[in-house]
Amino acid sequence: MKHITTLIALALTLGTLVPLAAQTKMTAKEKRTQTRQERKIAQQKVKEQLYQDAVRALENNTFVLEADRLIFKRGRSVSVSSVKNFISMANKKATVQVSFDTPRPLQNGLGGFTVEGNVSDIRMKKDKKGSIIYSFLVQGVSISAQVSLTLHQGSNNVSANISPSFHSNTLTMTGELVTQEKARVFEGFKR
Repeated sequence: MKHITTLIALALTLGTLVPLAAQTKMTAKEKRTQTRQERKIAQQKVKEQLYQDAVRALENNTFVLEADRLIFKRGRSVSVSSVKNFISMANKKATVQVSFDTPRPLQNGLGGFTVEGNVSDIRMKKDKKGSIIYSFLVQGVSISAQVSLTLHQGSNNVSANISPSFHSNTLTMTGELVTQEKARVFEGFKR
């Protein structure tokens, strides 16, 4: 009888420990899930802050688009360095620099072209999806083009279409829009 009582007590003890172990595993899983959610919330806050900074930069007409991809007229695209490929605007002047990784220095000394011009006809509006469309005309000695930037809702990701006035070789640059203070670009010789 004593032996049966001991077995029953042992079974009851094991029966209560198994659910406790399962609860411990669930809480570890819940902790991982909660940690993921906290990371997602933190990332979302950072993206939202970058978006607000980008909107302010557009409103102040002082920004830099650091391009990491160029898309040419017929859809061919190439990844490029955001340090050497950019569009910047400050004090009603815009600089457009395109630079390829070539052994030849080309016009700007970096393997591409750097042109500067005066900005006019600045327009800023919001579309139905919440993206901001910012367009302007840049006119200079070596450039005459319509530039249209699209800042996508909730991040600082932007795409810019550059449409030259004298030919149809349009170029699209995609990358991140940052303030002048946060820009990490290297400017070549201007034309």
